[in-house]
Amino acid sequence: MKTVQEKNWDLSIGADTVRMLAAKARAFSAAVNEDYDSGHEHEIEFTDQAIDAHSHDGLQEEEEENLTEEEFRELIADLNVDEASELLAIAWIGRGDYDCREWNEAVAGARQRVNKRLAGYLLSMPMLSDWLEEGLEELGA
Repeated sequence: MKTVQEKNWDLSIGADTVRMLAAKARAFSAAVNEDYDSGHEHEIEFTDQAIDAHSHDGLQEEEEENLTEEEFRELIADLNVDEASELLAIAWIGRGDYDCREWNEAVAGARQRVNKRLAGYLLSMPMLSDWLEEGLEELGA
């Protein structure tokens, strides 16, 4: 169990905003993996007797829209530099790269990484939602 240190920082980004972003990341992660089945997603075996049984009535086929990733990216783009830096620092603390006593160093390091590709970097973290929540917990937020 992690020990929460005495809070000696003020967050520019609200804890509720971080939790909402964690929830969106979790939803996106679940959507990416929903059709995964033992490493054989979309695997089709054709034989000589295979025929194309797909037909439609000429109407454009609809695709289910999953706006979670797009919404996440837009929300990240709307953050100011301080908020974006703190969000990344929270993820790093949750991942164990820093602890809460190293808050200022984590934010300084994150500030150097904040750019237009931040959302992609965050989404590439396999456990982003967990790390954001754990980072908040360690910070006592």
